[in-house]
Amino acid sequence: MKRIIFFLFFSLVLTYNITGQEAGQNLADFNLSGFSDKGKKSWEISGKSADIFSEIVKIKDLTARLYRDEEDIELKAKEADFNKTSGFLNLKNDVLITTTKGATLTTKTLSWDRTQQIISTKDRVDIQRENIIASALGAFAQTDLKKVNLEKAVSVQINPKDSDVSNFESNKITITCDGPMEIDYEKNIAIFYNNVKVVKEDIQIYSDRLDVVFIKNTPKAEQATNTYSTQIKNIIASGNVRIIKGDNVSFSNEAIYEPQDKKIILKGSPRLIIYPKEEELNAASGDKRSY
Repeated sequence: MKRIIFFLFFSLVLTYNITGQEAGQNLADFNLSGFSDKGKKSWEISGKSADIFSEIVKIKDLTARLYRDEEDIELKAKEADFNKTSGFLNLKNDVLITTTKGATLTTKTLSWDRTQQIISTKDRVDIQRENIIASALGAFAQTDLKKVNLEKAVSVQINPKDSDVSNFESNKITITCDGPMEIDYEKNIAIFYNNVKVVKEDIQIYSDRLDVVFIKNTPKAEQATNTYSTQIKNIIASGNVRIIKGDNVSFSNEAIYEPQDKKIILKGSPRLIIYPKEEELNAASGDKRSY
């Protein structure tokens, strides 16, 4: 009977139609479900306990599941506060989001706008999808993690797919920037802003902005793998571009780097400075050859 009462109460809370509840009610070990107009389960919420106050519902050991046509989403946290007025669910302590397409997000605190399906945090956040691992201070994203905005101190590591241990390090790409950084898996692009640095094997790329374009999956490939493409097609650097490769340094307004072919195309007043190995000591003191 207790669970039935709470089910009716919480259903009303989630649709924002309830006001004036008595403070201090407590319910334990609850499990609630919501259904679409067609009778299909659309969400499920469970928790160890819930303390119900006039404006806030405090939940311990929250697990929320959203069931979608393309992929399901699960949110977990040790604690959560549901604000009846704003409709926001604020999660804290061991916050974890996982999707059935393999994406994960971990952070300390998270605000979830259930109506707009938007999540945000000011804390450090770590996100992984396939072979891409990203971390930053602050994030704003869709709940399904298809579109993510990382705010500052961004670091992204792109690991090679299907690569053996011997060439793993040489094919790994690390990108850092002051932020922000945007990634859209549906459009197959990631954009980095401000003080961008790319490191791969013996090459470093510096620029004001960097666009990473991923190889687009075919519809058959998406259906077979149930994931988005994370293989890089090319990297486009723009604004004060500087590239260090071995002993050579190049400057340009724009550069296109194709990791698969290990090819670099310089655009906009390109300039190359070569430091011959036999003259490294002289070059370090200012003697250089420019071509």
